[in-house]
Amino acid sequence: MNKINVYDGAPFPYGASVQGNTVNFCVFSRNATSVTLDLFAEEHSASPYFSYTFDPARNKTGDLWHVALTGLPENALYLYRVDGPFEPSRGHRFNKNAYLIDPYAKALTCTSLFGNLPPDFVVPMDKTDILTGRLIDPANFPKCVVVRDEFDWQGDRPLNYPLRKSVIYETHLRGFTANKSSNVQHPGTYRGLIEKIPYLKELGVTSVELLPIQEFDEKENTNVNPRTGERLENYWGYSTMAFFAPKASYAADKTPGSVVTEFKEMVREMHKAGLEVILDIVFNHTAEGNEHGITMSFRGFDNSIYYILEDSSRQYYSNYSGCGNTMNCNHPVMRTFIIDCLHYWVTEMHVDGFRFDLGSILGRDGKGRLLENPPILERIAEDPLLRNTKVIAEAWDAGGAYQVGSFPGGRWAEWNDRFRDDVRKFWRGDDGMCSAFATRLTGSSDLYLRDGRKPFHSINYLTSHDGFTLNDLVSYNGKHNDDNGENNHDGSDSNCSYNYGFEGPSSNPKIEELRSRQIKNYILTMMVSQGTPMLLGGDEFRRTQNGNNNAYCQNNELSWLNWENQETYADVLRFSKMMTAFRLRHPAFMRPEFFQGENCPHFTLPDITWYAEDGNAPDWEKLNHFIAFRIIGTKAAIVADTDDADFFIMCNASLKDKTVRLPAAPRGKKWFRVVDTSAPSPEDILEPGKEEQLNVQTRYVLPSRSAALLISR
Repeated sequence: MNKINVYDGAPFPYGASVQGNTVNFCVFSRNATSVTLDLFAEEHSASPYFSYTFDPARNKTGDLWHVALTGLPENALYLYRVDGPFEPSRGHRFNKNAYLIDPYAKALTCTSLFGNLPPDFVVPMDKTDILTGRLIDPANFPKCVVVRDEFDWQGDRPLNYPLRKSVIYETHLRGFTANKSSNVQHPGTYRGLIEKIPYLKELGVTSVELLPIQEFDEKENTNVNPRTGERLENYWGYSTMAFFAPKASYAADKTPGSVVTEFKEMVREMHKAGLEVILDIVFNHTAEGNEHGITMSFRGFDNSIYYILEDSSRQYYSNYSGCGNTMNCNHPVMRTFIIDCLHYWVTEMHVDGFRFDLGSILGRDGKGRLLENPPILERIAEDPLLRNTKVIAEAWDAGGAYQVGSFPGGRWAEWNDRFRDDVRKFWRGDDGMCSAFATRLTGSSDLYLRDGRKPFHSINYLTSHDGFTLNDLVSYNGKHNDDNGENNHDGSDSNCSYNYGFEGPSSNPKIEELRSRQIKNYILTMMVSQGTPMLLGGDEFRRTQNGNNNAYCQNNELSWLNWENQETYADVLRFSKMMTAFRLRHPAFMRPEFFQGENCPHFTLPDITWYAEDGNAPDWEKLNHFIAFRIIGTKAAIVADTDDADFFIMCNASLKDKTVRLPAAPRGKKWFRVVDTSAPSPEDILEPGKEEQLNVQTRYVLPSRSAALLISR
């Protein structure tokens, strides 16, 4: 080893930063009495080869502990130990024997902490020896990696497409290519995603939203599959250990620190192909769990500041996340951490946006109360550096908050579960859903108009990682989560699904044809609705999870995309590709403003007109299972630079065929059919320029459970 020289260091920036041959280390702790930095020779070293205990006179400024070292090897490995009061009743859980991950660590080694613990491991609350070397072998503790930020971006910048011109594709980084049917050289990795860029381009989406890739430990889950006896995993990754660190096990190159370069390569190549990268990020809780959990980072640096603790006894954690603890997001120190983290991912990693898991928690104060104007949400919305970055909220939490349509902070977009449920119910054939369905089609003005937001602030989705896939939505009446080891008690029971006569896969071709038709109805609805559509990865070719609507623990073929479905359900894949392209060709479906209807000032016709099947204005109190509407594409109506066509769209969720009376096409033009989901492929959706002129321009026979889209030409 080289000789290590020690210098005072600087109180900025946080984390381990490299300048030439010097590494500056800086961490926060207000209530610590001492901080020790340990350096390790290898990933599985059981003890450090160099330790330095900070001198408060030299190495502390305010609440920041800092030191600078020279003589470190490339990609040096390090951890901290922090001493102070162990007084859980006052919220303090310091332990000088516990190794800690730097909250600002840019990479971790691939070591699994939880995988080397007994499955029944529980920390006793009243013991002062929590997490000593006697309980956890330091050789099995993940190490932080000193990372240099240099990278040849080749001129790359974040793409930052406008939301209204975006089509989001949500997928799991590993699950996207882990199945051998993906035919990639590096399955389940960042490089595997690079190999699938041509597919994503062909699909036509603009933005890929990745489930959490910030460092977590798959082995955290201790449940067992009761059918196979196999230990289950934390597959989804909603249990962060290090917010600045991309997950090392998703890298093809497992050398410590290589993950950062590999992640950057993925982003760069995605951007070259015109594809955005959006990260699902989990600031609401961490992997440290509740009072019986493991001290591995924040808890050991300053538990009383980083977490919301109960007033009755501060040894207990408030649990608005449903995962044991809740981060104190509006404490000034935590606000700084969150902003620093977002800045890092945008400036150093070039990502284009974030989806905030259980975003309502970011609106709670230190006592767990929802704030009217939460500082961190306003800061994110107004932050100059993040101004063009997508910020998308899951506008609820596990503590009872539900803020869809009222999420504070200004420009936030939201996952619109009202769109999901109302569209599902309409196409399932529920009574009385036409009015709600129409509201969702037009951008959910009931939710977003009142506070000045726009249609594109509604993230319109029908399925996500959490719940049924689109195939399972039309194949199962109930969830089938038995393999999760929770006696089928986990996962939602409110799925608005229907199996159309048989539970699960069916050999009946009529049932399977109807299921594919309903999937096409759903995809068409999403792509012609005002708002920002989000497609779940694999839905475009009927990916199934065998009725499991909570596959968070299934790191196996149940969750992974089966690419053989591209052939099995080629008609659904073709339809998905063409509907995505259709949407992005037509500004009429990407309006920056809400429809004005009869109040539209520019035309003799309203910008949208609703119809019953007889061609008259609908009686909304009586309308059931059918709705049709016409939208005009004149550029002044859609606030666009160029004119678009007019469109007439019919949706028949009833069990009967409908003879629909058509409005007259614009003067000098005819109606042409683009889509009829009841027709067999390739007649279900027609190529641009090959649309079929209707022989009869006054009526259209629309079969049951189908949709049709006409264009004026």
